[in-house]
Amino acid sequence: MSLGVFTAALWLCVGGLFAGQPVQAASGGCTGRLARTVAFETGEVRVYKSRNRACAVAVARTAGERRRMAVSIQPRGGMPVRDAGRFTRYAGPVTVGAISRCVYVRGSIGAGSAESGWILC
Repeated sequence: MSLGVFTAALWLCVGGLFAGQPVQAASGGCTGRLARTVAFETGEVRVYKSRNRACAVAVARTAGERRRMAVSIQPRGGMPVRDAGRFTRYAGPVTVGAISRCVYVRGSIGAGSAESGWILC
């Protein structure tokens, strides 16, 4: 096998390994379908729902320098799960079990913030 053919085959294999990455990057690491988006002045909170899980990620309107970001998701009757810190693009993902349960989502990026109220009921 020539070096050129070997290199081409290697690139095809590596490309196949990373083929799913853009979709996951767009969702911030959450799985499931996009169920709700809660927008605010500095970004948005995206809520994803699969069969038995709910997931949230706070995404900045523009990527840039590190700034305070936080996201939390709380199932009705349960404790909130939170991610907070200084990030450049997004906070999260945070995931909870949500079979037939409403969730309450909060997110903040810099000075902007939003709350969803009880959703996905």
